[in-house]
Amino acid sequence: MSYLLPHLDSGWEVDQAILSEEDRVVVIRFGKDENKECMKMDEVLFQLADEIKNFAVIYLVDIGEVPDFNTMYELYDEVTVMFFFRNKHIMVDLGTGNNNKVNWAIEDKQELCDIIEVVYEGARKGRGLVVAPKDYSTKHRY
Repeated sequence: MSYLLPHLDSGWEVDQAILSEEDRVVVIRFGKDENKECMKMDEVLFQLADEIKNFAVIYLVDIGEVPDFNTMYELYDEVTVMFFFRNKHIMVDLGTGNNNKVNWAIEDKQELCDIIEVVYEGARKGRGLVVAPKDYSTKHRY
């Protein structure tokens, strides 16, 4: 499904996408298009794209083609989703300890939609850190 969502092919394009959007959350999925986890996430993002178009815009970045942000954002996972609003990185407390990004594929469309809505509402109020509606601290049961 990655071919159906807009791709950013350079560091400059990523910067422009983040800088130019004034009223919507910029959701960027970093990863490799051919990765299975990315494909799962892209499927959910594609299903959501039309529903959230009024308050969020989704872009994909292949970290193999655009390595500019790999070190800065610590993009070492198979899939990473980050949120930006008015040129500011919005962190999300998911209960995992890593508030900078979502680094697994969320396969439930409604869960991801709820997270993006919370990010949008919090960011509009000037918050740099929002709390996710669901606690993912027990996502991996050992």
